[in-house]
Parts: sequence; C-alpha cells; structure tokens
Amino acid sequence: MPLHLPVENPSLAYHRDIDLILRAEALGFDEFFIGEHHTAGWETIPAPEMILAMASVNAKTIRLGTAVTSLPFHHPFHIAERMAFLDHLTRGRVTLGVGPCSLKPDIKLFGLPPGDLRPMMEESIDIIVQLLESDQPVTYEGKYWNISDMALQIRSYQEPRLPMAIATTGSESGLRIAGKYGMVVLSLAGKGSPHALPIHEQWPLVEQAANESGVTTSRDNWHLVTHVYLADTRKQAWSDIKEGAYRDVHQYFFNIGGKAAFEAYPDQPVDEMTLENIASTRQWIIGTPDDAIEAIERMDKQAGGIGGIMQITQEWVGTEQVNHSMELFARYVIPHFRGHTQPMVKAFERTSTDNATGILPELGGPPTSAPDPQTRKSNLHLLN
Repeated sequence: MPLHLPVENPSLAYHRDIDLILRAEALGFDEFFIGEHHTAGWETIPAPEMILAMASVNAKTIRLGTAVTSLPFHHPFHIAERMAFLDHLTRGRVTLGVGPCSLKPDIKLFGLPPGDLRPMMEESIDIIVQLLESDQPVTYEGKYWNISDMALQIRSYQEPRLPMAIATTGSESGLRIAGKYGMVVLSLAGKGSPHALPIHEQWPLVEQAANESGVTTSRDNWHLVTHVYLADTRKQAWSDIKEGAYRDVHQYFFNIGGKAAFEAYPDQPVDEMTLENIASTRQWIIGTPDDAIEAIERMDKQAGGIGGIMQITQEWVGTEQVNHSMELFARYVIPHFRGHTQPMVKAFERTSTDNATGILPELGGPPTSAPDPQTRKSNLHLLN
C-alpha cells in the first residue's frame, strides 16, 4: 500500500501519498508506513525510504516506517545503511518494517524460489541487527549471504538501534522471529492465511520467543492491521466504498493470485465473496466512529490486549472522503483510546446530574450579608 489505479499519472499519485502523510500528522496519527512493490501496476513505490525521506522535509513529528521492505530482494548491508541514514535525516523517527514478500508477481520478477523467502528474510534480519548494534566490523557466513569485516560508518540515530517491525499473517514462524529480535508486530486483524494462529494465541508466542532469546517486549508493540473507513452514518460508509473496494479486491488482488487471502474457507466460490462477507472475514472497520470504537474494543478483548490499529490506506473513494474518514477517526476514536475525552464526558454527566437535582446555584440576587468566614467558604477563598 498505497494502492492506485494503473491508468493514473504516477507523479500525481506519489505527491498525493505525501499529502496523506502530512494530513495524518496534522490529525495526530502516530505513524505512517509505506510498502515496497515492483510489479502489477497498482502499487508502484519501489523504494519506500525515498518517499519517506521526501515526506520528512515537511512532516516533522510523525514516525515514518517501511511496511514492508522485502528483504530477500536486497543485500542486508544496504538496508541497514540506508535506514540508519534515514533515521538521521528524520532525527530518530524511523522504523524498519520487513517481510519476505507475499506479492506473487514480485517473486516471479526476481526469480526467487518461494520456499527460500522466509529463511532469506530471517538471515537478513540477523545480519541487519548485528550491523546496527555492533561497534565492530561484522563477519557472517550464511546460506544466502556472506559478509566479511563489514561495518556501518553511520549508526542509527536511535539507540541502541532503530526499531524494527515485521508484517505477519499470524503464522507461528513470523511471530517467533518477532519475539527473537524484539520487533514490532504487524498482524492482520482478520483471516489472512490458513496457517494463522487464533488471535489470542499470537502474542503469548511472541513473548515465549522473546524470553527464550533474553529480549524484552511489550504488547504496546503489537498492532492489528485492517481497512478502516468512516462516515457520518454506517449506511453512508458502505455506500461510499462499495464500488471502489469491490474493484480493488476483484480486479487487483484476485488477479495477482491473492484470492485465498479473502476467502472465508478454502476455494470459496467467487460469487459468494460479497463485499460484506470479505469485510467480515478480514475484520474491516466500516461505519461510524462509534462502530470503530466498538470494533477495536472487541479486537482488543479477543487478542488479550493490543498496542494499536494500523489502517491500510486505500482510494476506494475520493480525497475529500478519505480526509473526512481520517478526521472522524482522529476526532472521536483516537481520543477515546488515549483517554482524552473521558474527563469531559464525566464533567458533563456531573453537571447534568447537578442540574436535574436542582443543586446548581441560581444567578443574581443580593450579596450575602456578613457571612461567617469560619463556616462560609468557597473553593477559591474565604468570603469576607
């Protein structure tokens, strides 16, 4: 992500992506991630660190990350060096998100055996972590990469190293890698793979792997990933996205070999795969801010506690509607979970109760005459 129609001017699409990052920062979102893709014409950013560097010129506070950098396609040294460089350009606001690549056309492009992708990723992570953490040259002999006496001339701005994240469908192998290296976990909220563990079993496995490696981790570093689109009414939200979401799923994802990820059960017939069924299977959040709060609270309970939600960006609708959805999320959903609105809600409830019981003071009337300063006190000062 992000996803754009292949008939569109790519230059305009890239700048619209940067505008979206700035919009997210202005609305108080914590992070913005950009992925890497090389084929199929709909996802056209080949080097996410480059667009993040450009965005960082004007985006001054939001964290910026790759989600994901496909590690099998790159030498580990180059990834470590470039991300450390970007970490300095942003004054320590970078997260390196990684994955093995799940886009079949990209895998075909590079001609890599699919069975080698995950072990290549893990070997690359091991090298990258050593390069980022070591103050001495690193030598590594692996199955896929050998390096001898290599060291970064620039370490990351963040210490002891910049954070890393891993995207996972909820598979045991991905979760164990996350725990082993203390990584942020980006798990699909809904079904993404027949091999995915139930959501409530995922974080315990991360913690187990972390403990085995002597690494400290926290549920705050676990984000569930899903589509979010909000409107003023639930009916309006579904009406807005119906055409665009159906187009993206059926015209793009189904045609790049991704149908299985949207199925409620193996080999589900296409005519059964309505947008509503897909949204339910993938746990999309479509509706109002109240619907979003309810859905996130449900996911949090099912998982046993999460650190956040990562919204998948999309252009099912126009820019104005995308911005409105983000604004609704920022105005009503984010403050709910940060606890910003609870004191205001309680203050209004207390005032309403005071009014209903008649204990609010009446304004006007003559001043009190010679009050006893020992018994008549306000919350500000003695009344003399």
